[in-house]
Order: sequence, then C-alpha cells, then structure tokens
Amino acid sequence: MITCPNCGPREALEFSFGGETTKRAGPTATDRELAAALYFRRNIDGWQTEWWVHQSGCLAWFLAERHTTTNEIRRTYRPEDREASPA
Repeated sequence: MITCPNCGPREALEFSFGGETTKRAGPTATDRELAAALYFRRNIDGWQTEWWVHQSGCLAWFLAERHTTTNEIRRTYRPEDREASPA
C-alpha cells in the first residue's frame, strides 16, 4: 500500500516510480556537472526521497520517503509541502 497525498491509501500497483530527488544543475554548470545531475544516482542502502506518480488514479506527482532495502514507505507528501518536511 502507498498513501497518495490526494486519494489516501491505495494498492502499490496504481503508482509509478519517478526516481530519486536530485538537485538541478544550475545555468552555469559544466558538462561534467550536468552529466552528473542527469545520469548518475547515489544508489544508497537506506532511506531516500523519491518522486512517485499516482498513475492509475489522480495522476498527481508526489514525494515519498522510501527505504531502498525493505521498500517501506514512511511518509508521502506533496512537493509544495517539502519545505515543511522534517530533516
């Protein structure tokens, strides 16, 4: 089960993974910095914040804190609520 911030708890099959959150490369980024931002991911073992979309529901994109080993999701929230999220 994954909790959509709009629709509430739904079956995981209704959602699609959008990738881990990353910082955008700035307008003055070098080719190396741009390539790193676009293609290289951390692939961590533990908690990470990721983009998800409710593909078979409201089509909303949201953020989820997911453990990459256990797939446990401890929190989901809208992007506009990111500033209010705990560290």
